[in-house]
This record gives sequence, C-alpha cells and structure tokens, in this order.
Amino acid sequence: MRTSLRAGVAGVVAVVCVGPAAAHATPGGPGVTARLIAQKTVGDTDYTLREITVPPGQATGWHYHDGPVYAVVKEGTLTHFDSTCASDGVYRKGGVIQEPYGPSYVHIGRNLGSTPLVLEALYVLPHGSPFAEDAPNPGCPFE
Repeated sequence: MRTSLRAGVAGVVAVVCVGPAAAHATPGGPGVTARLIAQKTVGDTDYTLREITVPPGQATGWHYHDGPVYAVVKEGTLTHFDSTCASDGVYRKGGVIQEPYGPSYVHIGRNLGSTPLVLEALYVLPHGSPFAEDAPNPGCPFE
C-alpha cells in the first residue's frame, strides 16, 4: 500500500527537502520530527508528502487538520486517540490510516512502543493551510 500511496502522489508532486515540523498547542514529545518529501499545489489545494518520526513514549500533541490526511505506518505502531480519550485505532507497520478533518476531530497520535514510529503522510489541504491546527488537551490524562 505504501508503494501505491507514493505512486499515486508521484504524478502530482515535485520533490523538495526541508526541516522539522511546526509546534503544537500541546507540544509533541522530545524528538518528534517531520521531513518534507514532496509538495505540489494544484488549483487551490496543497498536496504534501511528509515523513513523521515519533520516538518511543512520545506523541504528536493534540491537533486537527483543515483537510484529509492519509498515512502509512513504515515502522513501529501508531496508537491514535480522539477527543473522548478513547483509542480509535492501533496501526502497525503497513497499516493505513485516513484521518477525518476539521475542528470537530481533535486527536493525538502516540507511540506506546519501544521502537520509533515512522509514518509517511499525505496531506490534502486548502492552499496555505498549516499541516496541523493546534488544539488544547480535551481533558485526557495523557499528552
């Protein structure tokens, strides 16, 4: 599936390299990084492919997106939580996740494992939107 994701995006994006991810309202844990793989704007939509790495025991911080995000787990295990504090999915290597978008879908991705979590994520966002909108912890006993 990862190959299909890349192949589907390849015709739309131009390869670009840049540095780390933006901050979060509930900050991602130490060592959480993002690397831009490719980005292309078509009309009023930005298509961006990024590699996200979350060290063991760390998380992305609470956030939501302004458009859909599709991801493939390249390494490790993603444990995904929604704003009710319930896990809405556990995704292992090769697993695919599609995240709903908008402020009503606040969520956090956590690496509860002992190895790094590496995701390859395709963001399909309105032109100029940030990759994620910061959100406060909705009252969960974890960050």
